[in-house]
Amino acid sequence: MAFFKAAAAALLASSAQGVAQQAALKNTMNPIRKVVTLLQDMQHKVIAEGEAEKDLYEKFMCYCTTGTGDLSASITAAETKMPEVTAEITVSEEKLEQSKADLAQAQTDRAAAEEAMKEASGIREKEAVAFAAVKTEAGTNTVAIAKAIAALEKGMAGSFLQTEAAQLIRNLANNDRIDMVESDRQDLAAFLSQGSQYAPQSGQITGILKEMGDTMAAQLAEDIKTEEASIASCEALTSAKTKEVAALTATVEVKTTQIGE
Repeated sequence: MAFFKAAAAALLASSAQGVAQQAALKNTMNPIRKVVTLLQDMQHKVIAEGEAEKDLYEKFMCYCTTGTGDLSASITAAETKMPEVTAEITVSEEKLEQSKADLAQAQTDRAAAEEAMKEASGIREKEAVAFAAVKTEAGTNTVAIAKAIAALEKGMAGSFLQTEAAQLIRNLANNDRIDMVESDRQDLAAFLSQGSQYAPQSGQITGILKEMGDTMAAQLAEDIKTEEASIASCEALTSAKTKEVAALTATVEVKTTQIGE
């Protein structure tokens, strides 16, 4: 029994000694293992970085290969497009210049149309004033002649010659603008200065006065027609120019907007 105990003790001692020797050996090799492990880690890191750089390089080369083609295609497309773009720019510039010219012309034409209306209105006003004076004068002369004829037909030539109407007829007889036969003018003037004693008698003078009245009435009718025609012409011109001004104003607005754009 004592033998077995001694053997067991010897065996335990031997195992303990082996374990101690292994631990000592492990402790002795530990720094080298650390270096080896560090180198192995570095190796793995370098390999990984190399793989990453290889992948990046391959991507870069792929981009260089395909990107160069894309860039070349883009340059070619731009060069092809350039003349078209240049032409479009030229057309746009020409349109702009034309719009500016159209705007200036429309403004000039509008000003001319407005001036034409103003001028026509001024002329119409003067014509209206002149016609009013002619009409008034014709009316006054017609009344005076009518009075003279009435007085002569009633045998009241003497009293008529003292009236303002008689003086007015004297002025007419002496007015070269009155369209009369010269012999009638002289007979009328003589009658108005000498009265009923003048030969030819009042009947002939009445005929002269009636003819004067008819002539004046015809002239007044002609003046009225001229006045009406002048009024119609002015109204037509004003209407046309008003429409023209409206159209030109619209053009000015459109062209101004186009130039602004």
